[in-house]
Amino acid sequence: MAAPVSACPACDAAHFAEETAGRGYAGDGGEAKRIMLSLPQVYCAACIVGVERGLAGLPGVRSARVNLTLKRATVEADKDVEPEDLASYLTGIGFEAYELDAGALSATETDKRGRDLMMRMGVAFFGMMNVMLLSVAVWSGATEATRDMFHWVSAAIALPIVAFSAQPFIKSAWSALRVGRLNMDVPISLAIVLAAGMSVYETMHSGQHAYFDAALSLTFFLLAGRYLDHRTRAVARSAAEELAALEVPRAHKVVEGQDIVVPVAELSVGDVVRVTPGNRVPVDGMVEEGESEVDRSLLTGESLPVFAGPGEMLNAGEVNLTGPLMIRVAAAGKDTALHRMADLVAIAETARNKYTSLADKAAALYAPAVHLLALGAFIAWLFISGGDVRLSINIAVAVLIITCPCALGLAVPAVTTAASGRLFKKGMLLKSATAMERLAEVDHVVFDKTGTLTEGDPKLDNLGDHDPADLAIAAALAQGSSHPLAQAISRAVAGAKVLPAVVSDVREKPGFGIEARHAGEVVRLGRAEWLGAKGIDRTATYLKIGKRPAVAFTFNDALREGAAEAVAAMKAQGCKVTLISGDAPAAVQDVAFRLGIEDYRAGMLPEGKLAALDALSAEGAKVLMVGDGLNDTAALAAAHVSISPASALEAARVVSDIVLLGKTLEPLGDALSTSRKATLRIKENFAISAAYNVVAIPIALLGFATPLAAALAMSLSSITVSLNALRLKARAR
Repeated sequence: MAAPVSACPACDAAHFAEETAGRGYAGDGGEAKRIMLSLPQVYCAACIVGVERGLAGLPGVRSARVNLTLKRATVEADKDVEPEDLASYLTGIGFEAYELDAGALSATETDKRGRDLMMRMGVAFFGMMNVMLLSVAVWSGATEATRDMFHWVSAAIALPIVAFSAQPFIKSAWSALRVGRLNMDVPISLAIVLAAGMSVYETMHSGQHAYFDAALSLTFFLLAGRYLDHRTRAVARSAAEELAALEVPRAHKVVEGQDIVVPVAELSVGDVVRVTPGNRVPVDGMVEEGESEVDRSLLTGESLPVFAGPGEMLNAGEVNLTGPLMIRVAAAGKDTALHRMADLVAIAETARNKYTSLADKAAALYAPAVHLLALGAFIAWLFISGGDVRLSINIAVAVLIITCPCALGLAVPAVTTAASGRLFKKGMLLKSATAMERLAEVDHVVFDKTGTLTEGDPKLDNLGDHDPADLAIAAALAQGSSHPLAQAISRAVAGAKVLPAVVSDVREKPGFGIEARHAGEVVRLGRAEWLGAKGIDRTATYLKIGKRPAVAFTFNDALREGAAEAVAAMKAQGCKVTLISGDAPAAVQDVAFRLGIEDYRAGMLPEGKLAALDALSAEGAKVLMVGDGLNDTAALAAAHVSISPASALEAARVVSDIVLLGKTLEPLGDALSTSRKATLRIKENFAISAAYNVVAIPIALLGFATPLAAALAMSLSSITVSLNALRLKARAR
């Protein structure tokens, strides 16, 4: 794992990036290759500058661009530039980096659908305003030839615009009708087509009324609702693709003592690969040679590295920290545990996508009722009028327009957009259209520990218990190691203004610790068993100077800002809270005790977390999962709704419904209360729509509403629904 970084990695690395920025491109000028790097901890403009300047100063790098939204860097470089070298360099200057397999990622598409809806909405608005201006002349009393001329001009404007702008509804309606079902777009399309068609008929027969403005108004308001709905959705790639892209695409295969770089897909069971310190393990396999410490936090959530020596099994995605390892391949590519985790995520996502939104449930009842009502009106008036088809169709069209589900279509997106804006100001970004509705149903919250409730960055907590001379020796030993606890000692001692002692013959014994000589004595910093000390039941490392007894340096993982407030708010709103972590029992128990969480489970692998959530769901619980790691992705996907912090791994953010943009967890409580209020507003909007129909439908059925009057009434109901949704923002202010 990367060395711990400060609150803003760019601040730590700025001076280094400045130094390297001036060196410029010194490559061979040949054909370039593209390298993609995942940067899970960049989150500000200074980070972009630090990464881009740092990479630009490396030999062979032609250009480097950072996408802050995707937390990804795209590098153009000479063919001999290795991606792992770039990742190691960035990690070394404070930006945690991993190589991504560009071939496993689909190209990021621009928001074509959003632009298309916006364009069609703009065209519909243009047509609507112009036709309404023409209609003023008719409303003012224009008759016969003058009236017909204005109607034909209106038709020339309206018909091509309706044909263009209404396509999203018509295509959706046709795709539903082809398979013998109804959706909300069927009555919408029918109302638009009939309004335009009847207007043409009336114009051809010199009728007094044409309803081109009604057809355009319908189209515009419905497109506005559709665009609002689209805006609530984040265009995100599949989490399974992100997981696959995190797999190491190449490996150093050992053939007759020589390293050959080959694609992981070409490895076979029984091959031997070399994994150098700082790199991720590319395969599942057994260690044959070497000793090291391995960071498993990416897969299991364990906050401390574990020893790896001959006979130990390692999994793809784990990070080798301290010593070179020779690993005999047991599984590679699609057969690894990491890839199986991607499959778990894909399955979980599919299951969660079966959730039916309130709007969909309403549509299932509303669409057939509207058609039956309009058909009934046509037949009844055909009988009452003695066969007047023109009058019967006009009344049927008025019924269709007045019952057009525009208000119903706006009921959800208008509220969701207002609530999304409120939560965005609080530092939360909604990525799923149904996230708000699902969050309102939550009654059980499951938290991950490392990196979610805690900072994921161990801190020395007994600095004052040690003699300054011991601290100086510990700092001298620690500064030569990338181990998280060693880095924590270095930072703490530097903060105490203690200078490192002078040591010699420094060497790191992989998997055990660091050894050196100081004032003629052997000094060691590392594991208790290596120093002959008795370990304590806490996160600790030990210092032994000569023959003196070893002393312990103890650590704790600081709680994330707002963690206590978030847990308290969830409990106050009637939710049960559970802590599920892959970390050791003592560490999990400590965090649970500090936050007042009674239900906690330790040592949980990704499959175990997923099984725990499935068990809660089977008991009828609506679970909110809050996590940040690769080991949380399957559980995040399987939960009723999920949240991850912006500092989370890319795969966790992609699979989550909501992303917490700031560092504090405090907005979680407000998110829950806002979602419940938003769901109440949605139901109120449905009630407004229903009340409007109760009043308006009889008027249309009795023949007292022309299609134009029906369109105006429909617009009024839509505006009312939107104003009700805005109450959420008003309360926020």
